[in-house]
Amino acid sequence: MWFNNLFLILFIIVDVFLCYTSTRKHGFLHSKRFRSLSSSSPLKQYKYQTKYIEVPVDHFNFANQDVFKLRYLINDDYWVPESGTPIFFYAGNEGDITLFAENTGFMWEIAQEFKALVVFAEHRYYGETLPYGNKSYSDPEHYGYLTAEQALADYVDLITYLRSHQDGVQRKISPVIVFGGSYGGMLAAWFRIKYPAVVAGALAASAPIWQFTGLTKCEAFNQVTTSAYEKAAKNCPQNIRQTWKEINNLAKTDEGRSWLSKNWTLCQPVKNETDVSNLKMWLVETMIDVAMANYPYPANFLGELPGYPVKEFCQHIKTANLKGKELLGSVSNGLKIWYNYTGEAKCLDWSTEETTSLGYQGWDFQACSQMIMPMCSNGVNDMFELDKWNLTEYVTNCEEDYKIKPKPYFIIKQYGGKHLEASSNIIFSNGLLDPWSSGGVLRNVSKTSVAVIIPEGAHHLDLRESNKLDPPSVQVARKYYKQVFRQWITEFRETH
Repeated sequence: MWFNNLFLILFIIVDVFLCYTSTRKHGFLHSKRFRSLSSSSPLKQYKYQTKYIEVPVDHFNFANQDVFKLRYLINDDYWVPESGTPIFFYAGNEGDITLFAENTGFMWEIAQEFKALVVFAEHRYYGETLPYGNKSYSDPEHYGYLTAEQALADYVDLITYLRSHQDGVQRKISPVIVFGGSYGGMLAAWFRIKYPAVVAGALAASAPIWQFTGLTKCEAFNQVTTSAYEKAAKNCPQNIRQTWKEINNLAKTDEGRSWLSKNWTLCQPVKNETDVSNLKMWLVETMIDVAMANYPYPANFLGELPGYPVKEFCQHIKTANLKGKELLGSVSNGLKIWYNYTGEAKCLDWSTEETTSLGYQGWDFQACSQMIMPMCSNGVNDMFELDKWNLTEYVTNCEEDYKIKPKPYFIIKQYGGKHLEASSNIIFSNGLLDPWSSGGVLRNVSKTSVAVIIPEGAHHLDLRESNKLDPPSVQVARKYYKQVFRQWITEFRETH
């Protein structure tokens, strides 16, 4: 009985204040923070082979006959193909696929139990999978094939190949359970929606499939982020909101900018208004990143961080009504918890573009073509400065940057928006500490497309490997996932 009650808690329909992005140098709104699993020091603890499959550049046009090699990682140690044991398939997202393989421990942990084939497929235009090599991002003629639809079609070809008798071994058809986190979670859900004959079920973790025009209020992301800081310390958001004013006031003079550069131990000094704007943008992105990686234990997702890093930061600014240099000095101490957790950094490098294996170039394009996610802040109900959403300006800047016509409503038309009553066999999981839960599915949408809420969870915590510090809600969620997987597999075998 207690076990069932815990499941009921997980399935509560939560009317959560539901969004964010920052203004980048190009002028359009886009978040580098929309990313999936990353690691500053990959664990390399899982065993897999690296293989390639040839797929079409364009699955939907008979005129283009170009092909390329798609990379995938595979482990068949436990798979029993003649018996049709399942395929666990990770729908790769915006980055090098090895990062996802090294940081999606839940798949590896249950593979032996299910005798599953483990596959991590790399998303086209990311990692080593570049359809046109170094020309892939040269012009619209080459990068125009970077879409979610083309990527899903790549995955269909790969699964069809894996299920075939290419090695001469007669085998039963294996049910496929697709996994994904963040954008990968979106792909996992859309995979099941678009190709139910290929995919038996999907675990879509931290998948903001409703973070699109007309589906979610643009201020929601910032409000969720703010709530994560408020849970850590009541006065923390109030002091962060005041931080922007204090930076603006102090940075009006050379003396103030010099103080800020020295007190914050910045690697590059703040010299002018542009630097001030970029510094604030860096600080906002840092705060969002840390909210995403607000795990209960030390982790190297988005950098080396302590357990519950939001709480660690807020401990430095939890006193009510901090002002001026006292506030900025406290913020500096909090930042050093994040950026110098290992004690190796001599200064805070705020002006350098990040250089992880996540594909910012590709995601910038996708955010301008079809993945347009309205985000804004008002500085009243959130802890950030006023930042309005302007779709017209966004579209204009994207046209200038990429010479394409953005399609703000394409995803909704393609995948149904909030009308998912006909969908089946999808688990939408969201942690309420995760800013991206703002655009996530937080209620059951059909009999078998259900929402799992993890109150203490940050960005796809449930996909990570088990840890003794995991909260009870994520432990129960993982047990539930396995129960549902068994049901999907049984149903698949009854019809095949």
